[in-house]
Amino acid sequence: MLTDLTMPKLSRLFRLQWEEAQQAYVLLYPEGLVRLNPSAAEILKRCDGSREVADLVRELETAFQASDLGPDVLAFLAEARQRGWLV
Repeated sequence: MLTDLTMPKLSRLFRLQWEEAQQAYVLLYPEGLVRLNPSAAEILKRCDGSREVADLVRELETAFQASDLGPDVLAFLAEARQRGWLV
């Protein structure tokens, strides 16, 4: 269960990187890759195990001059965790 205190981290099975050919961030893994949309990439770039979800949300809200991103970020993180991208 994810909470505001969870410190999400990218699974060791995946590597996040900019892919010039795709002009997008991708998650690389042994069987292939996942092309990320810009929002997903911005969230995953911050999932290094050093930030709580609440801090991550605040960073995103500041960076994009937005508010009330918490529910959407939590929903994405839950999906990413279910897919095995995050630990």
